[in-house]
Amino acid sequence: MRLTRYTDYAMRVLLYLGARQDRLCSIAEIAQAYDISQNHLMKVVSDLVGAGYVESVRGRFGGVRLAKVPSDINVGAVIRHTEEGFDLVDCASCIIAPACGLTGALNKALAAFIAVLDGYTLESLLSRRLDLTSLFDRDT
Repeated sequence: MRLTRYTDYAMRVLLYLGARQDRLCSIAEIAQAYDISQNHLMKVVSDLVGAGYVESVRGRFGGVRLAKVPSDINVGAVIRHTEEGFDLVDCASCIIAPACGLTGALNKALAAFIAVLDGYTLESLLSRRLDLTSLFDRDT
């Protein structure tokens, strides 16, 4: 299973904000910390705001921060929100689909994958918060 860059960036934003809960952060700052495109990140952050995971504060001293405590942000839910589809293969267009056992096996594997992610919260991913923060601060 391969997740999209969009999901990757969404999780990176949440991890960054989770490690920096003491203040507002700018999108430019997050993009610089990960050395990724600020334009792409703006779209991701906007979506996370709309989904209620991130809060945006406008104005001169504005920025973004988590809208929920990390223990209330379920990783599986974020992944389901950011991924458009989970079809591992295109069984619908295959002539043997009605008699093929692969479809069921892949669906079972996907369900197990999502179930594992559902067992994690952002808080559990932030168990080494101080180490994360020091890694973000290495270039500043």
